[in-house]
Amino acid sequence: MPRFLADLTPLRVSPAYRRLWIGNALSAVGTQLTLVAVSLEVFHLTGSSLAVGMLGLFALVPLVVAGLYGGAVADHMDRRKLALGSSSVLWLTTALIAAQAWIGVENVWVLYVLVAVHSGASGVNQPTRGAIIPALVGTKLLPAANALNMMTFSVAMMVGPLFGGLLVAHVGYAWTYSVDVVTFLAALYAVWRLPSLPPGATSNTGGTESLDGRRAGWSSVVEGFRFLATRPNLRMTFLVDIVAMATAFPRALLPAVGSVVLGGGETAVGILLAAMALGAFFTGLFSGPLTRIVRHGAAVYWAIVAWGLVVAGFGVVVFLAARAGAEGADPLVFLWPAAACLALAGCADSVSGVFRNTILQSAAPDHLRGRLQGVFVVVVAGGPRVGEMLTGGAAELLTEPVTLMVGGLLCVLGVSALMRWQPGFLKYDSRHPVP
Repeated sequence: MPRFLADLTPLRVSPAYRRLWIGNALSAVGTQLTLVAVSLEVFHLTGSSLAVGMLGLFALVPLVVAGLYGGAVADHMDRRKLALGSSSVLWLTTALIAAQAWIGVENVWVLYVLVAVHSGASGVNQPTRGAIIPALVGTKLLPAANALNMMTFSVAMMVGPLFGGLLVAHVGYAWTYSVDVVTFLAALYAVWRLPSLPPGATSNTGGTESLDGRRAGWSSVVEGFRFLATRPNLRMTFLVDIVAMATAFPRALLPAVGSVVLGGGETAVGILLAAMALGAFFTGLFSGPLTRIVRHGAAVYWAIVAWGLVVAGFGVVVFLAARAGAEGADPLVFLWPAAACLALAGCADSVSGVFRNTILQSAAPDHLRGRLQGVFVVVVAGGPRVGEMLTGGAAELLTEPVTLMVGGLLCVLGVSALMRWQPGFLKYDSRHPVP
């Protein structure tokens, strides 16, 4: 049985990684509470899935700009200082989101602006943290560390949405946001305790100058893209995720599915969101076998195929629930089949994420790792935002069930087409990483 459980070696051998992992685990729950509460508040104010999907637009643009530039800066200065500064902005923005709820602003545009600022800070913070991990645990332990990180994120995705729905329903938005304000302090402490982490070598640089005296700028971003253009396997880790998220990411539809189609209110929405995270959690908990897989490219492909098929299956369940409601039956009986589909989707997405991130971190040189992590964050966080916009808009025309079914099938077709275009990705072997 221990062979199937998560490998805890990174936590044992690296105190700095252990503190960061614990801090992220505590703060991630609060962050998910806020994300769920914001989507519910926007839906409450507007009654529109399109308006919820618009959160994706206001988060995407600053995420792309800050993620790309922030990754370049992470290759040119002390990564601890950059992570600490961006984490402080994230905490302040969360406090402002809580403040608007306590004051009772009830303005969707205020929420859009605050989400945009939060997303921009996250675009700097996430690639910086991603570039830090190899320095803390080493290349050999990257799959285990990424599986542990995925487990942490999945726990947050499971607990956060579940309690987010319950807290919004019982104590309101202000208290829900305030939990995030408190728990994020754990992440700030963990970053503050990190040692100095200049990219690739010891440095006393305090600004945005690199070890060779150059300053971070958009030319550094272009340099990263030029490297990526010549590395097909690294490039594919981004493309396959864009296809999966843009075509079949269901989050923007869940407020309408849980509250209206299933008739379960905010609690049902929380259960659906938590179900996806539950699948990811169990993948991380029993991730031992994943660390022994060497065909990482093939693992990514089949995980995304599974994701698309399960999302399409979720659409079928929602269709049946809608028909049952139209015929006078109780649609809420379909809540648990719907949750089971999303749990399987979370499992597939987790497997894909572990291997895509491992390919990127192990095949990229350290002096470019921040920039490529920036692109990774833009794709991982921006792809779902694009998916929210597309699915939210499509649902206005096609209804939620049809959007889910069509999107899932398009995901399978799209990722299979990419494999036909770049068949070498299926042969990627971690023992001989070829970027």
